[in-house]
Amino acid sequence: MKTRKVVIIGAGFVGSTTAYTLMLRNRVNELVLIDANHAKAAGDALDMNHGMPYIGGAKLWAGGYEDCAGAEIIIITAGAAQRPGETRTDLLKRNADIFDSIIKQILPYNQEAILLIATNPVDIMAYVTLKKSGWPVNRVIGSGTLLDSARFRYLLGKELKIDPRSVHAHIIGEHGDSELAVWSLANVAGVELEIAEDIKQKLFLQTRDAAYEIIEAKGATYYAIALALDRIVTAILDDEGAVLNVSTLLDNYCGVSDVYLGVPCIVDRTGVREALELTLTDEEQALFEKSANKLKALIDSLNLDLDPNKI
Repeated sequence: MKTRKVVIIGAGFVGSTTAYTLMLRNRVNELVLIDANHAKAAGDALDMNHGMPYIGGAKLWAGGYEDCAGAEIIIITAGAAQRPGETRTDLLKRNADIFDSIIKQILPYNQEAILLIATNPVDIMAYVTLKKSGWPVNRVIGSGTLLDSARFRYLLGKELKIDPRSVHAHIIGEHGDSELAVWSLANVAGVELEIAEDIKQKLFLQTRDAAYEIIEAKGATYYAIALALDRIVTAILDDEGAVLNVSTLLDNYCGVSDVYLGVPCIVDRTGVREALELTLTDEEQALFEKSANKLKALIDSLNLDLDPNKI
Protein backbone atom coordinates (compact mmCIF):
# COMPACT_ATOMS: atom_id res chain seq x y z
CA MET A 1 0.00 0.00 0.00
CA LYS A 2 1.26 3.47 -0.88
CA THR A 3 2.55 5.42 2.10
CA ARG A 4 0.23 8.23 3.16
CA LYS A 5 2.62 10.37 5.16
CA VAL A 6 1.73 13.72 6.73
CA VAL A 7 4.02 15.96 8.76
CA ILE A 8 2.62 18.56 11.18
CA ILE A 9 4.96 21.38 12.15
CA GLY A 10 3.78 22.94 15.41
CA ALA A 11 2.42 20.80 18.26
CA GLY A 12 0.31 23.46 19.91
CA PHE A 13 -3.47 23.26 20.30
CA VAL A 14 -4.17 23.23 16.55
CA GLY A 15 -1.30 20.94 15.57
CA SER A 16 -1.90 18.30 18.24
CA THR A 17 -5.68 18.32 17.73
CA THR A 18 -5.18 17.94 13.97
CA ALA A 19 -2.86 15.00 14.55
CA TYR A 20 -5.41 13.38 16.84
CA THR A 21 -8.18 13.93 14.29
CA LEU A 22 -6.15 12.42 11.45
CA MET A 23 -5.27 9.46 13.68
CA LEU A 24 -8.86 8.80 14.77
CA ARG A 25 -10.12 8.94 11.20
CA ASN A 26 -7.34 6.68 9.87
CA ARG A 27 -6.38 9.18 7.17
CA VAL A 28 -2.67 8.35 7.15
CA ASN A 29 -0.29 5.52 7.88
CA GLU A 30 2.64 7.76 8.87
CA LEU A 31 2.23 10.91 10.95
CA VAL A 32 5.08 13.04 12.26
CA LEU A 33 4.95 15.86 14.81
CA ILE A 34 7.71 18.48 14.72
CA ASP A 35 7.96 21.25 17.28
CA ALA A 36 10.62 23.59 18.66
CA ASN A 37 9.66 22.06 22.01
CA HIS A 38 10.52 18.49 21.09
CA ALA A 39 9.48 17.17 24.51
CA LYS A 40 5.93 18.49 23.95
CA ALA A 41 5.72 16.80 20.54
CA ALA A 42 7.15 13.59 21.99
CA GLY A 43 4.60 13.65 24.80
CA ASP A 44 1.73 14.12 22.35
CA ALA A 45 3.02 11.29 20.17
CA LEU A 46 3.38 8.94 23.16
CA ASP A 47 -0.09 9.83 24.45
CA MET A 48 -1.68 9.11 21.06
CA ASN A 49 0.33 5.94 20.52
CA HIS A 50 -1.11 4.55 23.75
CA GLY A 51 -4.50 4.58 22.02
CA MET A 52 -3.32 2.58 18.99
CA PRO A 53 -4.65 -0.74 20.34
CA TYR A 54 -8.14 0.71 19.92
CA ILE A 55 -7.74 1.99 16.36
CA GLY A 56 -4.52 0.51 14.92
CA GLY A 57 -2.89 1.46 11.68
CA ALA A 58 -0.76 4.57 11.80
CA LYS A 59 2.88 4.93 12.73
CA LEU A 60 3.10 8.16 14.72
CA TRP A 61 6.21 9.82 16.14
CA ALA A 62 7.85 13.09 17.13
CA GLY A 63 10.64 13.83 14.72
CA GLY A 64 12.88 16.42 13.12
CA TYR A 65 12.86 18.15 9.76
CA GLU A 66 14.64 15.21 8.17
CA ASP A 67 11.35 13.34 8.66
CA CYS A 68 9.75 15.64 6.07
CA ALA A 69 11.35 13.36 3.47
CA GLY A 70 8.66 11.39 1.65
CA ALA A 71 5.75 13.34 3.14
CA GLU A 72 2.85 14.02 0.80
CA ILE A 73 1.49 16.89 2.89
CA ILE A 74 3.29 19.18 5.35
CA ILE A 75 0.91 21.11 7.60
CA ILE A 76 2.30 24.23 9.27
CA THR A 77 0.50 25.35 12.42
CA ALA A 78 3.53 26.87 14.18
CA GLY A 79 3.61 30.54 15.02
CA ALA A 80 4.13 33.18 17.67
CA ALA A 81 1.45 34.44 20.03
CA GLN A 82 0.78 38.17 20.20
CA ARG A 83 2.62 39.90 23.04
CA PRO A 84 1.09 42.62 25.23
CA GLY A 85 1.39 45.96 23.43
CA GLU A 86 2.54 44.32 20.22
CA THR A 87 0.98 45.51 16.96
CA ARG A 88 -0.48 43.08 14.44
CA THR A 89 2.20 44.09 11.96
CA ASP A 90 4.94 43.32 14.50
CA LEU A 91 3.37 39.90 15.06
CA LEU A 92 3.27 39.33 11.30
CA LYS A 93 6.96 40.13 11.06
CA ARG A 94 7.81 37.65 13.82
CA ASN A 95 5.72 34.92 12.22
CA ALA A 96 7.30 35.66 8.83
CA ASP A 97 10.72 35.15 10.44
CA ILE A 98 9.53 31.89 11.99
CA PHE A 99 8.25 30.70 8.61
CA ASP A 100 11.54 31.68 6.98
CA SER A 101 13.32 29.35 9.40
CA ILE A 102 10.78 26.54 8.95
CA ILE A 103 10.88 26.62 5.16
CA LYS A 104 14.68 26.68 5.10
CA GLN A 105 14.64 23.47 7.15
CA ILE A 106 12.01 21.74 5.00
CA LEU A 107 13.57 22.34 1.59
CA PRO A 108 16.66 20.13 1.95
CA TYR A 109 14.42 17.12 2.61
CA ASN A 110 11.29 17.66 0.55
CA GLN A 111 10.39 19.81 -2.44
CA GLU A 112 7.49 17.74 -3.77
CA ALA A 113 4.91 17.85 -0.97
CA ILE A 114 1.90 20.10 -0.58
CA LEU A 115 2.33 22.82 2.04
CA LEU A 116 -0.89 23.38 3.98
CA ILE A 117 -0.81 26.53 6.12
CA ALA A 118 -3.01 27.06 9.18
CA THR A 119 -1.03 29.69 11.12
CA ASN A 120 -2.82 33.04 11.40
CA PRO A 121 -3.14 35.41 9.68
CA VAL A 122 -3.39 32.45 7.34
CA ASP A 123 -3.80 34.26 4.02
CA ILE A 124 -0.69 36.35 4.56
CA MET A 125 1.32 33.43 5.94
CA ALA A 126 0.38 31.32 2.90
CA TYR A 127 1.53 34.17 0.63
CA VAL A 128 4.82 34.41 2.54
CA THR A 129 5.26 30.62 2.29
CA LEU A 130 4.73 30.70 -1.46
CA LYS A 131 7.30 33.43 -1.96
CA LYS A 132 9.83 31.98 0.48
CA SER A 133 9.58 28.43 -0.87
CA GLY A 134 9.40 29.19 -4.57
CA TRP A 135 7.01 26.24 -4.94
CA PRO A 136 4.20 26.12 -7.52
CA VAL A 137 1.03 27.97 -6.50
CA ASN A 138 -1.11 24.84 -6.52
CA ARG A 139 1.06 23.21 -3.84
CA VAL A 140 0.93 26.05 -1.28
CA ILE A 141 -2.53 26.19 0.28
CA GLY A 142 -4.00 28.13 3.19
CA SER A 143 -6.91 26.79 5.23
CA GLY A 144 -8.70 29.93 4.07
CA THR A 145 -12.39 30.42 4.79
CA LEU A 146 -13.21 26.71 4.98
CA LEU A 147 -13.83 26.97 8.73
CA ASP A 148 -15.70 30.28 8.35
CA SER A 149 -17.98 28.69 5.75
CA ALA A 150 -18.62 25.75 8.08
CA ARG A 151 -19.55 28.15 10.89
CA PHE A 152 -21.84 29.99 8.49
CA ARG A 153 -23.57 26.81 7.36
CA TYR A 154 -23.97 25.65 10.96
CA LEU A 155 -25.64 28.92 11.97
CA LEU A 156 -27.86 28.94 8.89
CA GLY A 157 -28.87 25.34 9.52
CA LYS A 158 -29.67 26.16 13.12
CA GLU A 159 -31.77 29.16 12.06
CA LEU A 160 -33.63 27.21 9.34
CA LYS A 161 -33.81 23.94 11.31
CA ILE A 162 -32.04 22.16 8.45
CA ASP A 163 -29.01 19.86 8.58
CA PRO A 164 -26.03 22.17 7.88
CA ARG A 165 -24.68 19.58 5.44
CA SER A 166 -27.66 20.46 3.23
CA VAL A 167 -26.97 24.18 3.35
CA HIS A 168 -24.82 25.61 0.55
CA ALA A 169 -23.26 28.93 1.45
CA HIS A 170 -19.89 30.64 1.15
CA ILE A 171 -17.74 32.91 3.24
CA ILE A 172 -14.95 34.29 1.03
CA GLY A 173 -12.07 36.75 1.28
CA GLU A 174 -9.80 37.10 4.28
CA HIS A 175 -10.00 34.59 7.10
CA GLY A 176 -10.63 37.50 9.42
CA ASP A 177 -12.50 40.71 9.94
CA SER A 178 -12.85 41.69 6.26
CA GLU A 179 -14.41 38.41 5.13
CA LEU A 180 -17.82 38.48 3.46
CA ALA A 181 -20.87 36.26 3.12
CA VAL A 182 -22.04 35.55 -0.42
CA TRP A 183 -25.74 35.82 0.38
CA SER A 184 -26.71 36.02 -3.29
CA LEU A 185 -25.66 32.38 -3.84
CA ALA A 186 -26.72 30.84 -0.50
CA ASN A 187 -29.30 28.11 -0.97
CA VAL A 188 -30.81 24.83 0.17
CA ALA A 189 -31.28 22.37 -2.70
CA GLY A 190 -31.04 25.27 -5.13
CA VAL A 191 -33.78 27.24 -3.36
CA GLU A 192 -32.81 30.78 -2.35
CA LEU A 193 -32.91 31.43 1.37
CA GLU A 194 -35.70 33.63 2.66
CA ILE A 195 -34.15 35.35 5.66
CA ALA A 196 -34.85 38.86 6.92
CA GLU A 197 -32.01 41.37 6.55
CA ASP A 198 -31.59 41.86 10.29
CA ILE A 199 -31.29 38.10 10.78
CA LYS A 200 -28.75 37.94 7.94
CA GLN A 201 -26.64 40.58 9.64
CA LYS A 202 -26.85 38.79 12.98
CA LEU A 203 -25.83 35.45 11.47
CA PHE A 204 -22.92 36.99 9.57
CA LEU A 205 -21.58 38.77 12.66
CA GLN A 206 -21.84 35.55 14.68
CA THR A 207 -19.88 33.81 11.92
CA ARG A 208 -17.21 36.48 11.59
CA ASP A 209 -16.73 36.93 15.34
CA ALA A 210 -16.98 33.26 16.34
CA ALA A 211 -13.27 32.93 17.02
CA TYR A 212 -13.30 35.91 19.38
CA GLU A 213 -16.16 34.33 21.34
CA ILE A 214 -14.37 31.00 21.63
CA ILE A 215 -11.02 32.55 22.53
CA GLU A 216 -12.65 34.64 25.24
CA ALA A 217 -14.29 31.52 26.65
CA LYS A 218 -11.39 29.06 26.54
CA GLY A 219 -8.30 30.75 25.13
CA ALA A 220 -8.04 29.19 21.66
CA THR A 221 -9.94 27.52 18.83
CA TYR A 222 -8.77 24.11 17.70
CA TYR A 223 -11.47 21.43 17.32
CA ALA A 224 -13.24 22.80 14.24
CA ILE A 225 -10.07 23.95 12.47
CA ALA A 226 -8.62 20.46 13.01
CA LEU A 227 -11.69 19.02 11.27
CA ALA A 228 -11.30 21.55 8.45
CA LEU A 229 -7.64 20.58 7.99
CA ASP A 230 -8.64 16.90 8.06
CA ARG A 231 -11.12 17.65 5.26
CA ILE A 232 -8.43 19.28 3.12
CA VAL A 233 -5.95 16.47 3.77
CA THR A 234 -8.54 13.87 2.77
CA ALA A 235 -9.42 15.72 -0.45
CA ILE A 236 -5.73 15.72 -1.37
CA LEU A 237 -4.78 12.16 -0.40
CA ASP A 238 -7.91 10.63 -1.95
CA ASP A 239 -7.64 12.80 -5.09
CA GLU A 240 -11.27 13.83 -4.59
CA GLY A 241 -11.61 16.96 -6.70
CA ALA A 242 -13.64 18.36 -3.80
CA VAL A 243 -14.75 22.00 -3.83
CA LEU A 244 -13.44 23.62 -0.65
CA ASN A 245 -13.07 27.28 0.33
CA VAL A 246 -9.32 27.25 0.80
CA SER A 247 -6.90 30.14 0.39
CA THR A 248 -4.95 30.34 -2.86
CA LEU A 249 -3.07 32.95 -4.86
CA LEU A 250 -5.61 34.73 -7.03
CA ASP A 251 -4.98 35.60 -10.66
CA ASN A 252 -7.68 37.94 -11.97
CA TYR A 253 -10.31 36.24 -9.80
CA CYS A 254 -13.25 38.67 -9.86
CA GLY A 255 -10.64 41.23 -10.89
CA VAL A 256 -8.35 40.49 -7.92
CA SER A 257 -4.74 39.29 -8.32
CA ASP A 258 -1.53 38.63 -6.37
CA VAL A 259 -3.06 38.00 -2.97
CA TYR A 260 -4.14 34.86 -1.10
CA LEU A 261 -7.85 34.81 -0.22
CA GLY A 262 -10.37 32.09 0.59
CA VAL A 263 -12.52 31.16 -2.42
CA PRO A 264 -14.11 27.93 -3.67
CA CYS A 265 -11.35 25.76 -5.15
CA ILE A 266 -11.16 22.29 -6.65
CA VAL A 267 -8.77 20.36 -4.39
CA ASP A 268 -7.21 17.09 -5.52
CA ARG A 269 -3.89 15.23 -5.41
CA THR A 270 -2.16 18.13 -7.16
CA GLY A 271 -3.35 20.61 -4.51
CA VAL A 272 -5.51 23.47 -5.79
CA ARG A 273 -6.44 22.42 -9.31
CA GLU A 274 -8.61 25.44 -10.04
CA ALA A 275 -10.30 28.38 -8.31
CA LEU A 276 -13.99 28.53 -9.21
CA GLU A 277 -15.00 32.12 -9.89
CA LEU A 278 -18.27 33.13 -8.27
CA THR A 279 -20.72 35.59 -9.79
CA LEU A 280 -20.93 38.32 -7.16
CA THR A 281 -23.33 41.21 -6.77
CA ASP A 282 -21.90 44.72 -7.01
CA GLU A 283 -21.97 45.02 -3.21
CA GLU A 284 -20.25 41.65 -2.74
CA GLN A 285 -17.65 42.56 -5.36
CA ALA A 286 -16.83 45.80 -3.55
CA LEU A 287 -16.44 43.97 -0.23
CA PHE A 288 -14.24 41.33 -1.86
CA GLU A 289 -11.95 43.98 -3.34
CA LYS A 290 -11.82 45.74 0.03
CA SER A 291 -10.72 42.49 1.69
CA ALA A 292 -7.99 42.00 -0.94
CA ASN A 293 -6.73 45.56 -0.60
CA LYS A 294 -6.54 45.24 3.18
CA LEU A 295 -4.27 42.20 2.95
CA LYS A 296 -2.13 43.71 0.21
CA ALA A 297 -1.52 46.75 2.41
CA LEU A 298 -0.49 44.52 5.32
CA ILE A 299 1.90 42.56 3.12
CA ASP A 300 3.42 45.79 1.82
CA SER A 301 3.85 47.07 5.38
CA LEU A 302 6.08 44.13 6.26
CA ASN A 303 8.84 45.06 3.81
CA LEU A 304 9.73 41.41 3.62
CA ASP A 305 12.59 40.01 1.59
CA LEU A 306 10.56 37.55 -0.45
CA ASP A 307 13.26 36.47 -2.89
CA PRO A 308 13.27 32.65 -2.72
CA ASN A 309 16.80 32.60 -4.15
CA LYS A 310 18.02 34.10 -0.86
CA ILE A 311 16.67 31.26 1.28
